[in-house]
Amino acid sequence: MKLLVDATLCEGYGVCQEQAPAQIDLDDFGYAAVTEAEVPADGEPAARAAVAACPNRALRLESRP
Repeated sequence: MKLLVDATLCEGYGVCQEQAPAQIDLDDFGYAAVTEAEVPADGEPAARAAVAACPNRALRLESRP
């Protein structure tokens, strides 16, 4: 599973990083930057929580082919 961020939708609230600090960092301006695009199995709950927490729907999870 991959975690992706749409930079055009991110407004820098930072709630995603609170939910998934292992997969998401905030850049110098406070915008989300995915640090691990490939989400490990034990990180899936946190990644799902981050996607759900984003008020702008800037994050999404994509299944592996």
